[in-house]
Amino acid sequence: MKIGRVAGNVVATIHHPFFAGRRLLLCDLVTPDGAAEGGYLIAVDAVDAGPGDTVLIIDEGNSSRQIFGIDTGPIRTTIVGIVDSAAEV
Repeated sequence: MKIGRVAGNVVATIHHPFFAGRRLLLCDLVTPDGAAEGGYLIAVDAVDAGPGDTVLIIDEGNSSRQIFGIDTGPIRTTIVGIVDSAAEV
C-alpha cells in the first residue's frame, strides 16, 4: 500500500468498458508525514476522494479486482481509503 495526495482528475474519451462511470484520479506519492516522495500513480477511486485529499492506495492488480468484485480486468491501482492522520512507527 502507498500513501498519495490527490492532484486532480484524469479524463479519457476512449477507454476500456470497465472504466465507464468510474473516476480516475492522479495521485502524487507522499510520505506518512505528508512530504513529497516523488512519483505519481493514476488510480481508480473507490471512496469518493477529491483534490487535496490524502489517500491510501492499493497498487496490486489482484487486490484491486477483489475490491470491485471482478475476476479479470484492466485494473491495478485503486484508492481504498482517505487518510485522516498517519505516523511512522
